[in-house]
Amino acid sequence: MAKIEVKNLNSEKVRDITLNDSVWSGDVHEDALKKMVRLQLAATRQGTRKTKNRSEVSGGGRKPWKQKGTGRARQGSIRATQWVGGGVPHGVCPRDYSFKINKKERVLALVSALRDKMSQGKIVIFENLELPTLKTKDIKELVKTANLEGKVLFVTESDCENLYMACRNLGYAYHIVADEINVLDILNADTLVFDEAAVKKIEEGMLNA
Repeated sequence: MAKIEVKNLNSEKVRDITLNDSVWSGDVHEDALKKMVRLQLAATRQGTRKTKNRSEVSGGGRKPWKQKGTGRARQGSIRATQWVGGGVPHGVCPRDYSFKINKKERVLALVSALRDKMSQGKIVIFENLELPTLKTKDIKELVKTANLEGKVLFVTESDCENLYMACRNLGYAYHIVADEINVLDILNADTLVFDEAAVKKIEEGMLNA
């Protein structure tokens, strides 16, 4: 069982807690991570691209010249695909790019992402993340005091209005609740910051999945 220290908002050590090895330690499955990232990116695509085929383009589509006797190749419509102003053959149409993967693969990907950050030492745990105010300077002070590097993802057990509002004006600080934690957000962040309750909730969710 791995141990990690819990800090207060002044970045002072409060105590150590023991983490569940089945969640935070072990192999990182890159294939599951790649598949989950593809799934999340595919789900964000609008899929609204559209081209017009020969029946949808503007114009009546008359026959340009008679079938026989002109010496030219026979043509049936001025809106055929080989004509300027004609339809597009085999063009893209609106579609849904999302796909599904097994629940076990989803859990494996999420656990792998957490293990990857843990192995890099990029996880910090606070006793709680209830800021006194919703001012941006409070979160900037916390990031500076705790020496949090790069993009920082704050994960709390429940909604934390002050933390959410304080992060909104910063391009390097983001806040989600434990129920919303996902592979893409974890991999995009340089540092993960949890409150103690969120860690317990995530462990329960992973072990019961």
